[in-house]
Amino acid sequence: MIWFGRAEVGTVAGVSGGSDDNTWWDSLYRPASPGAQVPGAQVPPTQVPPTQVPPTQVQPTQVRPMFEQRAPGGRHGRQGRKRRKLPYVLVAATLAAAAAISAVLVLPRGQKSQTTGYLPTGSTDSQDAQQTARAFLRAWDTGHLQQAANYTDHPAAARAALTSFRTYLHLSSLTGAAGSATRTSASSASARYKVGYAASAGVAAPNGAGAVTGTWRYHASLVTYRAKRSQYWYVAWAPDVVAPNLTASTHLATALVPPRVMSVTDARGNDLTSYGDAGLNHITAGLEQGAPPGHGSPGLSVEIQTRTGNPVVNTQAVILQPKNVSALATTFDPAAERAAQAAVRRHKDSSMVVIQPSTGKILAVANNAGFNDFALTAAVAPGSTMKTVTSTALFNEGVLTPASPVPCPKTFTIQGITYHNDKGETEPPSTPFITDYAQSCNNAFSTQWQHLTNGRLAATAKDYYGLDQKWNIGIGDVSASYFNAPASASGSELAQEAFGEGGVTASPLAMASIAATIANGSFRQPYLAAGGPLVTAKPLPVRTDTWLKEMMRAVVTSGTAAPIGFGPGVYAKTGTADINRQGRPNSWLIAFEPSRDVAVACLVVNAGYGAQVAGPEVRDFLNNF
Repeated sequence: MIWFGRAEVGTVAGVSGGSDDNTWWDSLYRPASPGAQVPGAQVPPTQVPPTQVPPTQVQPTQVRPMFEQRAPGGRHGRQGRKRRKLPYVLVAATLAAAAAISAVLVLPRGQKSQTTGYLPTGSTDSQDAQQTARAFLRAWDTGHLQQAANYTDHPAAARAALTSFRTYLHLSSLTGAAGSATRTSASSASARYKVGYAASAGVAAPNGAGAVTGTWRYHASLVTYRAKRSQYWYVAWAPDVVAPNLTASTHLATALVPPRVMSVTDARGNDLTSYGDAGLNHITAGLEQGAPPGHGSPGLSVEIQTRTGNPVVNTQAVILQPKNVSALATTFDPAAERAAQAAVRRHKDSSMVVIQPSTGKILAVANNAGFNDFALTAAVAPGSTMKTVTSTALFNEGVLTPASPVPCPKTFTIQGITYHNDKGETEPPSTPFITDYAQSCNNAFSTQWQHLTNGRLAATAKDYYGLDQKWNIGIGDVSASYFNAPASASGSELAQEAFGEGGVTASPLAMASIAATIANGSFRQPYLAAGGPLVTAKPLPVRTDTWLKEMMRAVVTSGTAAPIGFGPGVYAKTGTADINRQGRPNSWLIAFEPSRDVAVACLVVNAGYGAQVAGPEVRDFLNNF
């Protein structure tokens, strides 16, 4: 009969090995202590019957002699003949060994297999604690995350954290070296040991950004303990087992460290901050934080992030320094910048952007609005300058030509909303569309809304002018949309957007680009530092571009811009945008002069009519440039 030993004896799957090979073979075949007996040995008749021996006690075993000896005898007094029983003894020994293995492999009825924890082989608790920490780190290092998690007291949470570590750091290698174990609790019944470790992780940039890789070295610690009434040890799971300062709601991740620009100049080498313009200061600050694409090379850092991927402040550890740019020359032209700054001094809250149409180079950014950079950051209704985009859509659709008769009624009502022309103006049904445009009569455009449905107005802005898309103009890796026309607009909203109000918004940079696109015949994305990706767009149909030039020239010769006094080679469009709860309308004007390869947009906030405020500023710029 086979009697089982202590309940702690588990199955093969539940037996853990030593700290060196992390297998169960050494435990299974570890030599027994001198006093241990082979499970299943026969009990001599003189001993207490097995039924009286508690299962937890070890029963003594008596081994029979291998040879049975008879008493001396025979006729000649010789020693009696021995009977050889070697085959029987071998069979018995084999059966006893099989019984012993069975006793190890078979669990007591009802006992579950041990799947978590670690069974160390140390001679002291301190050694056991260190072996447990090493087993955890070894499994983690080799990518056996479930095994490492099973060595903890919260396998599911541990597995998730270890997987997050591998995923967000783009891990290529990991080594962890455990230090000595230090006891942290006084109770002998629940001894806990802190084990520090040094880690070295091979990490890479997120989203496969180039070949930016590095090695992150750090120190952390974990706590191990032996479970109550068990020989198994566990790593006490906590988020900061992986790395210091982690919580259940944060994770580690790699992030690129952009190269910085140490000095930012205009195209002639003058320090950009020497102009004292809010916009140029904004640009300089942005470049000092990160060089534009194509300049320098990024470094790499490891940081703590929230669940939504936002970095936690002051947790960045730079592991690979970026290659910074000592000096960066921008596209700003000193003459254009000085002329633009002089022009915007005419009125408070003025801003201006100047672009070279043939290249997209930004030649000047000027502001007279305190610390505000309206030239790049304003997002306001463009007023009647938007009629240029509306006309483009109508021409491309084949709805109108500059000569088409289009009435401009005094009022126009749609969906219960009535739109009025400025000062009650009106144009008769026979009025050519070019005259409606030159005189900037709103209801000649609002009445065309049905030809702009299904997102056709917004599509024209995007497809031909490159608008409503993210532009990287060269301020580090910052991309922004400087124009917005909702593609979902319809009915009354779309009628209003047709003359530049409602949900459509724009910046001077975007409106200067519209003028530059017409001047060049095709869109060139504005930029102030070369090297980055540029948005492209379809060229304007030749006929459309010709008609737009014709209409913008009519604005200067016989339309709203005629009193301004532009030169013979200037094309322009005025704009006046009424803003709710604002005392005066925003004043706009866009223009270009092909002979000098220059386009400009000017915005003056809360100022008045475009022809009266923004127009003279643009005139001054063109005269002084």
